[in-house]
Amino acid sequence: MKKWLLLLNSLIFSFGVNATDTWKEVEQKAKGQTVYFHAWGGSQEINNYLRWADKELQRDYGVTLKHVKVADIAESTSRLIAEKTVGKNEGGSVDMVWINGENFKSMKNSQLLFGPFVDRLPSWKYVDKSLPIDSDFSEPTLGLEAPWGVGQLVFIHDKATLNNPPQSFSELLSYSKAFPNRITYPKPPEFHGTSFLKALLIELTNNNPQLMKPVENANFAEVTKPLWAYLDELHQTAWRKGKQFPSGSAQSIQLLDDGQIDLAITFNPNEVFSAQANGKLVETTEAYAMEAGALSNIHFLAIPWNASAKEGAQVAINFLLSPKAQSRKGDLSIWGDPSVLESQYLMGSAKNTTLFKSLAEPHPSWQVALEKEWLVRYGN
Repeated sequence: MKKWLLLLNSLIFSFGVNATDTWKEVEQKAKGQTVYFHAWGGSQEINNYLRWADKELQRDYGVTLKHVKVADIAESTSRLIAEKTVGKNEGGSVDMVWINGENFKSMKNSQLLFGPFVDRLPSWKYVDKSLPIDSDFSEPTLGLEAPWGVGQLVFIHDKATLNNPPQSFSELLSYSKAFPNRITYPKPPEFHGTSFLKALLIELTNNNPQLMKPVENANFAEVTKPLWAYLDELHQTAWRKGKQFPSGSAQSIQLLDDGQIDLAITFNPNEVFSAQANGKLVETTEAYAMEAGALSNIHFLAIPWNASAKEGAQVAINFLLSPKAQSRKGDLSIWGDPSVLESQYLMGSAKNTTLFKSLAEPHPSWQVALEKEWLVRYGN
């Protein structure tokens, strides 16, 4: 029994959790703290939402939320690895991160995460436990990251100009050949571009079981052969001949609105509604998923092991998981990000979100391998 207690105390110390703190004590320590939140900054709707969250947190908890806008959270992972390397175990520059997939696996394996903390959050009781919140791209979360929203890879089209959009990637290629210069996708390793590659690979390989295993245990060249053959063909008739690609979802939506392309891409099936509300898309646009389903995942919030504002970060995450914050985040006119809470706790249009049929993400190691190979083949 004594050995078990010593082991437990060792684990608690190594994870940095003060198990004796009540939630009230966490809130007290959080007052006056500034939380540097590293998150994607490519959407004005998301940026506006986080500004609202900052005002709410300052008013109700004395916590300041600073949105550090990053193009790819891998930048933050590299920063944390550098701090770990030089032994900076306190006073870190990153207090909170928006992550999932390969970035979570990398941070977890490098012991860069604070926790477990998730089940200590008062808002945890509202979370829909039927969602796949215990694993992230097949990687067990172990309470080291809190679910924040549901993502699905979908396409946006204008019914006024394209009433019957392609229902598969095979049809997408045929469409591009019939209507040159109208189809494109964001440039990997940007998140949406890589997601496009993964969804495409799933269809072309009939969801090969190898995709659920670490890439080093699969024959990467053989499994991905049809992917590169498809892209070689697609790029011949793609927008700008496949020599130039949108920088991300926001630019692809702008290109759609400008009439330059026929399909935009997003990882939020409700983004079309917020874009319409903000005048970025016409009312005749709508989102749809390929017939086989939409590549789907949960996105998460986590705290680095050396965060300067651990208590403030926990308070911020708890607030972002509250019915108030999740209802606003899910509001179709604000962000429209599908909630991770049980619908009974949601208000307004967030309560009525309908998701598409889901396709599971490949093992996270495929993400980096696909990005590297894409850059070798098409990056220049």
